[in-house]
Amino acid sequence: MIDVIVGLFLIAGAAFVLIAAIGIVRLPDLLTRMHASTKAGTLGALLVMVGLAFYEGSGEVVSKVVATSLFLLLTAPIAAHMIGRAHARVMQKLKDKEAADD
Repeated sequence: MIDVIVGLFLIAGAAFVLIAAIGIVRLPDLLTRMHASTKAGTLGALLVMVGLAFYEGSGEVVSKVVATSLFLLLTAPIAAHMIGRAHARVMQKLKDKEAADD
């Protein structure tokens, strides 16, 4: 029974990571690509790690999975925000430069 649960977590995680990869390739601009990569990629990685924790079942692995999950949940939104902010600043500078040239 535990193998079925582990398999379901791994398949679901791999599916979300695949969806994130397809989103990065298919979506038109930086902000939508960033949305696909942060949401689906983080969820996929978390599901794979939960599957690993169920498979191993030892306290050492579970504690590492919890620490890694917390790290991902804390850093992925911050990284996405910083990338979006940098993009907005660059676009504003380009608009200001175009307005000065006209």
